[in-house]
Amino acid sequence: MVLSRSSSTAYLRLCILSALGMVAVSATAATNDLAMADDNALPKVELDEIVVTATRTPTKTSNVIAQTRVIDKEELQRYQGQTVVDVLKNQSGINISQSGGIGTISNFYMRGYDSKQVLVIIDGIRYSSISTGTPSLNLLSADQIDRIEILYGASGSSIYGSDAMGGVIQIFTKGSNVEQSNVSTTIGYGSHNHYQVGVTGQLKNDTSSLSLGVSRNKTDGFNAIANSNSFDYNADDDGFKSTNASLGLQHKLSNSLSAGLSALYSDSTTDIDSAGNTFPNAYSDQKNGSTNAFIQHQTPLTVTKLSYGQSIDKLTSHDNNSINYQDGSQFDTTQEQARLESQINAQPGTVTVGAEWLSQKLDASDVLDFSGFPAPAVQTAYDPDDRTVKSAFVGYQLSESYYDLQANYRVDDNSQYGNESTYNVGAAVRPLDGVRIGASYATGFRAPTFNDLYYPGYNNPDLKPETSKNTEVFVEYNKGKQISRLTGYHTDVEDLIGGNTNTGEAQIKGISLTSDWRVDSFLFGLGYDYLDAKNKTANSTNYNNDLVYRPQNSGLIYVGYQQPTFDVRLEAKHTDDRFSDATNQTKLDSYTLVNLSGSIYIQPNLRANLRVDNLTDEDYTLSNQFGTEYATDGINYFTSLTYNWF
Repeated sequence: MVLSRSSSTAYLRLCILSALGMVAVSATAATNDLAMADDNALPKVELDEIVVTATRTPTKTSNVIAQTRVIDKEELQRYQGQTVVDVLKNQSGINISQSGGIGTISNFYMRGYDSKQVLVIIDGIRYSSISTGTPSLNLLSADQIDRIEILYGASGSSIYGSDAMGGVIQIFTKGSNVEQSNVSTTIGYGSHNHYQVGVTGQLKNDTSSLSLGVSRNKTDGFNAIANSNSFDYNADDDGFKSTNASLGLQHKLSNSLSAGLSALYSDSTTDIDSAGNTFPNAYSDQKNGSTNAFIQHQTPLTVTKLSYGQSIDKLTSHDNNSINYQDGSQFDTTQEQARLESQINAQPGTVTVGAEWLSQKLDASDVLDFSGFPAPAVQTAYDPDDRTVKSAFVGYQLSESYYDLQANYRVDDNSQYGNESTYNVGAAVRPLDGVRIGASYATGFRAPTFNDLYYPGYNNPDLKPETSKNTEVFVEYNKGKQISRLTGYHTDVEDLIGGNTNTGEAQIKGISLTSDWRVDSFLFGLGYDYLDAKNKTANSTNYNNDLVYRPQNSGLIYVGYQQPTFDVRLEAKHTDDRFSDATNQTKLDSYTLVNLSGSIYIQPNLRANLRVDNLTDEDYTLSNQFGTEYATDGINYFTSLTYNWF
């Protein structure tokens, strides 16, 4: 049976209403049946959480100077069958562009910076393509992740080095915090014949914990090109499939010595549209992930940790732009990283000192040099194809009843362009009970990518890093069941890379308001971001134009209701008009997405999840490039069942 879009939408809404009705009836009946359920297995909300990304040491969010956000495993359960990009696009201060459905090329923007200027790390290991500079978060499955920490602003540059001008996003692999031995199985199904199956096993005793997870995700997808009738592309569904795995192992060797290992891996295939309709079955294969091993020694005064890890981002595209269609065009990134750091109880405060070594390598096939377009030539890519970075850093943090302090300094020695140093200073005071006022100043930089430096026809090996200076002030209220924060920031960016030169300048100003609170069983929250991101390149025809894909206004609001046996959440996120081209000639209309998610414990060990995105069937656009408008999904759903053996 084939339904029209209007008929299928009506049918889906009837299914949703029926499902919600069943949830309500089941929840009422289940309340008594599940009174003996294990409270540790049920969702909990902790507003003042512990983060490590902002300082490298476990710190309460109420003591961190910079704005932070924690997406814990309970919230990640709402994103069954989806990727990290789907999680991020529903967060305050973040918006995305995407060339189709799940698994397609995407970019995210945070506080006016694009993803090349926001550092992504997995369990402490850098993760991105060093050819393009962007991390492939559209390929990492949310079901293999334990938590995500978001650090807004430039303070992370002096802690982690390059590419953190706009912030840091750290992904923690499932198994980093095993609470008890269990086996969990999940099956799910959704729109576009989307299914997922997965199993996770975790073991824990007094000295060790082990977690191993694997899942399979597949969808038929939808046609990625919205205006395919006007352009010579394949008007077919663009599917996606991936096999995902995670590993977490921790062992206590003695009272003072411990060791661990973590890994996250995705092997995926994305259907793509071939320009000119030459290859109707064009596709790309991707292998992505990270692994990290560490050993840690702890005394009453120090914690010293030695770690080594590696991340990969491997892409092989089979389309009409490939040098050899059968072999495909290949871009393989490998990053190796070793770090030694020590946290010292300075009484008062904590001092962090450390050193880091990073090796970045790119293995690419010959590429097409489009500088002579429309007759591109085949060129040997990327010479040289590797670089190393040696770094040293020091930091100080103090958290007292009435004030918080943080200072960091870092030096990076890059084999391509020499030394770059960054620093950050910040302070906050509590003049009233529950009220905190603070300010910080931070410098940052982004290293040129291998495409910037060596891509044939556009190469410039003399490029310098982009640099930034960021000032931030905030006022925060944190008392009882409420946390609210108003942040203002001003950033000047120099030596922006464009057209293989360091001629660009930008100015980014903004205000961010977030508020989360709980009243009995109800959860409420809102976020609002005002952003003024302008091109300030002197003598440029685009002077004072908006930077692309940066909406001036965006906001979200949510309301949730939580009981021991079920929970439900309704959320809406609005994104303002924004331009998709530097000349500000192509404007993408504003849009508001309404999403519904919920879960219910049918039995103490059996949980059902339902997520419905774009509940109002909004017609909107996330990306328009060179006249090609990419499609987005209408109302869509994903439902799953998870069974736990404890």
